[in-house]
Amino acid sequence: MADHMASAQTPCASSLNSTLPNNLLNSLQFSSKCYSMNIIMMQKAKESIDLLTFPYAWNVLSFPAGPPSQILKIGVFVKKWPHRSHAGGLERHALTLHLALAKRGHELHIFTTSSPKSTFPTYPFPNLVFHLSRPTSGGYLDQAVVWEQFRAQNSTGRPFDVVHTESVGLLHTRAKNVPNLAVSWHGIAYETIHSDIIQELLRSPEERQATMMTERAMKVVEEVRFFQRYSHHVATSDHAGDVLKRIYMIPEERVHIILNGVDEEIFRPELSLGIDFKRKFGISKSRSLVLGIAGRLVKDKGHPLIHEALKQIFMENNKFQQSVTVLVAGDGPWGARYKALGANILVLGPLEQAQLAKFYNAIDIFVNPTLRAQGLDHTLLEAMLSGKPVMATRVASITGSVIVGPESGYTFSPSVESLKKTLYKVWNDGRVVLENKGKAARQRGLKLFTATKMAAAYERLFLCISREQYCKYQK
Repeated sequence: MADHMASAQTPCASSLNSTLPNNLLNSLQFSSKCYSMNIIMMQKAKESIDLLTFPYAWNVLSFPAGPPSQILKIGVFVKKWPHRSHAGGLERHALTLHLALAKRGHELHIFTTSSPKSTFPTYPFPNLVFHLSRPTSGGYLDQAVVWEQFRAQNSTGRPFDVVHTESVGLLHTRAKNVPNLAVSWHGIAYETIHSDIIQELLRSPEERQATMMTERAMKVVEEVRFFQRYSHHVATSDHAGDVLKRIYMIPEERVHIILNGVDEEIFRPELSLGIDFKRKFGISKSRSLVLGIAGRLVKDKGHPLIHEALKQIFMENNKFQQSVTVLVAGDGPWGARYKALGANILVLGPLEQAQLAKFYNAIDIFVNPTLRAQGLDHTLLEAMLSGKPVMATRVASITGSVIVGPESGYTFSPSVESLKKTLYKVWNDGRVVLENKGKAARQRGLKLFTATKMAAAYERLFLCISREQYCKYQK
């Protein structure tokens, strides 16, 4: 079955219409930008594409949905496997991706940690095997232990076709010996410098000045050196892919952009779920707007910023406070501070996936005030697939891959004034405008951010790494 491109329209390619084949031209709406090499690449694409040098997110490509061409034996290194609602973005990515690959029939061996005091989850897949070890004092994989586990499995039956490490689950000192390895980066030091700058600008006079920016710059230098030891790199945002190629100087044929995806079967529009959720928490129908916030309620996720913005708005505009409800899902030190803002702020605590799906269906817009410039936040993708518009900080990973225009949401600079201005705009736009943006957000999500799209892209990359014949993409 031939590969084909996902259909869409692009505002940045209109001048190229006479040059580009329609199926490939249309997909560019879902890339972060138009590159000067578009014409050359697209003309070559009339025959086939070399996937290893494809400069856009592989999510824009459509791969065959049938059984995989080859059943792969895949080794996976991840420092922590998610447990219930207590999971960060890296762990959630590992869970979503590798369960999807297991469902596709691939043989997966997961090398991860497990605490003696905790129960480890089980799954109905005999082809999904966990190799557990105790974490180090710092919570990481014990490299000597997992390496021996890996070597034992690599010599049992057939060797691994491909090895995948989530971030530095497998350190470069070991990874350099694995030519068929791909590493997925969920945050790199260069992106973190932007976060440090934002937090320093937001620092109050009473807080101590941070000294880590110089250290962070040296961390970038360190990463530039040791990243070269990993054979293939997966960037989870368009911006990170650009940084890896330009700043970290990794050859383009070793850098591949695969955007994060979330389970489209769980996160989908379902009106009844939202109604039940509102009823459960006593949210009045008279409220004209319901804002949603979710994630860890900590400083670097931007909660001081939105807390202050809401506090100021409530003090200066009684009508806004009377007509808006804010739902906060998650736990952390800022939960108690939100509660102190008033009765229209409901702090729900951490929610399981099924409850999160109801949460998204109950809100009118999802707000992510993150100050972290790295990675690609899953909550934004979950909200979009649930048919909700999104509002987020204007950082490169978000504006380059998620909210690329006003059709599906809003962005703001990481300042109280910019956030207040955007909140007022959302309030004045009202539910009809937000519903239309939500529809556009879901369409974008279905094209790019589903677990199915992500898993298909990784599967093809892994096939390509294992056998060169899979590196050609036929239009």
